[in-house]
Amino acid sequence: MLLLGQISVADTAQAGELTMSYWDLALKGGWVNLLIFILSLIAVYIFFDRFFVIRKAAREDTTLMNRIKDYIHEGKIESALALCESTDHPVARMLGKGIRLIGRPIQDVHAAIENAGKLEIYNLEKGLAALATVAGGAPMLGFLGTVIGMIKAFYDMANAGNNVDITTLSDGIYTALITTVAGLIVGIMAYFAYNILVARVEKVVFLLEARTSEFMDILNEPVEEE
Repeated sequence: MLLLGQISVADTAQAGELTMSYWDLALKGGWVNLLIFILSLIAVYIFFDRFFVIRKAAREDTTLMNRIKDYIHEGKIESALALCESTDHPVARMLGKGIRLIGRPIQDVHAAIENAGKLEIYNLEKGLAALATVAGGAPMLGFLGTVIGMIKAFYDMANAGNNVDITTLSDGIYTALITTVAGLIVGIMAYFAYNILVARVEKVVFLLEARTSEFMDILNEPVEEE
């Protein structure tokens, strides 16, 4: 009977522990967890916002360069410019800058296209610095929570005197461990998200460089034929 009573008490204690929700655990992280949660929202917003913008930039109209080439060879510069202005894509906006300068020295055209390309890349990379900051800052906030939790645990232990038990230290230990886990989770996710976006931006950079080279070849063709 005594054994059954002990098992019943243990089961009751276990059941009590299992009823604690993730929300209750998160609340034990205190204000540090709130900051980490805000950082996670910022990271999620930046990732999805930039992901769709960059994905759109990576999709290219394969007929664009051929149509521009035909217009330039036919002397229809205004038609080529109108095509670029009506196309919502970094390549079209970049080439539009060069088409406006056709007739000026080739170095000026190339410089204008390069500057336009840098501006397009800058627009694609908006928010990536903040995402990198979240990747580095969230774990640091987690470690700050660890220190705060351990200080709280030792403070409670000192005040308890000879009546120290695990419940006295539990709040401080919860704060220490939960903030560490939360900070690492958010930091790791932001780190992977940042690198995914950087890799996609690099593909767009390669695309812009390839189209710049192709456009400059188009402009040089009439000179070479003469």
